Amino acid sequence: MGGSALFDTFARASLSFDRGEGAWVWTTDGEKYLDFASGVAVNALGHANPRLREALAAQADKLWHVSNLYEIPVQRELAELLCANSFADRVFFCNSGAEAIEAAIKTARRYHYGRGETERVDIVTVEGAFHGRTLATIAAGGQEKYLEGFGPKAPGFVQIPFEDREALKEVMVAPTTAAVLIEPLQGEGGVRPFSTAWLKEVRSLCDDHGVLLIFDEVQTGIGRTGRLFAHEWADVTPDILAVAKGLGGGFPVGACLATDEAAAAMTAGSHGSTFGGNPLAMAVGKAVVETVLEDGFLDEVKRKALLLKQGLAAVVDSYPDLFETVRGAGLLIGLKCRLPASMILSAVRDEHLLLVPAGDNVLRFLPPLNVEDDDIRAALEALDRAARELTLSATQTDGQSM
Repeated sequence: MGGSALFDTFARASLSFDRGEGAWVWTTDGEKYLDFASGVAVNALGHANPRLREALAAQADKLWHVSNLYEIPVQRELAELLCANSFADRVFFCNSGAEAIEAAIKTARRYHYGRGETERVDIVTVEGAFHGRTLATIAAGGQEKYLEGFGPKAPGFVQIPFEDREALKEVMVAPTTAAVLIEPLQGEGGVRPFSTAWLKEVRSLCDDHGVLLIFDEVQTGIGRTGRLFAHEWADVTPDILAVAKGLGGGFPVGACLATDEAAAAMTAGSHGSTFGGNPLAMAVGKAVVETVLEDGFLDEVKRKALLLKQGLAAVVDSYPDLFETVRGAGLLIGLKCRLPASMILSAVRDEHLLLVPAGDNVLRFLPPLNVEDDDIRAALEALDRAARELTLSATQTDGQSM
């Protein structure tokens, strides 16, 4: 059998990288690329970050894994750090965003089970959401392209249209509703933020009807929007929150955060993870969170975000036939395209700039949170070159067709 030994589940670009530093990566044949994809918002502090390398190496010299059958001191330390700087009282560690969402769903259902409300199992989500790739999380996301071919959709998930207040009120009064699960800013769905008014209304209705509020901050958490968590901008507090991606700065780790009340029924044996909270992941995660919480760090994220947004707005103004608008928060920025986003993605890649596609014909800019100003300028220059080349190509094609 010829070809790759890997599953064909990824449409991979014909690029292979073997090293990185900061916001830059180098291919196996020595070509240099500016990485504004960051492993899809994972490399929060850039490639080969010295502080993270030191934390990982120090822990690797001591202990890799013992399982959650025993105390793991650094796990407790990271949990306390997260709780001290958020709404949460409790943390469950796992290995990915999908696992964090699964833990959040189980926590919500178990909460109602513990109160004798066993009929409350439905999780309300919003159209355009993306919550992961497990059987439960593709059901939560509800997108047909991810559900196709995987058998019956897992029950217990109800979807409503984006910011549809009447639909929200209707599902809230249903006796089977357990929780509302929302990304404060939809990433995969096209960098679509929910309004503050909507998020506040969701919180109010949850309180009125005894429903839990879960925020999916897998992509938006750990400083990506300029606050530790994106929901802080709306001054709305969840009962449960899922985070991953940037939490490990490149090392696989996820976490489910919850209040004491929401987590009370998650007793011994109700959930678990073999690798979740392992010492390696915890050491790196702790270094990431400590860095993001340092004085001035998040202020710098906001300043750099403004620099990038202003530059992107100027590119939109210069090429109105290619681009429509800029949206997003912090360093999770979406560029809404008029041409197919895949065409523009290819053009910027030719200029050695890496971006990430999203729904609604959007390209995502996801640089490291500690990206340099010069790197932002380099990214804008690469985008401008790509746009200029696309415009020239279109003009030549039109001329030839006349």
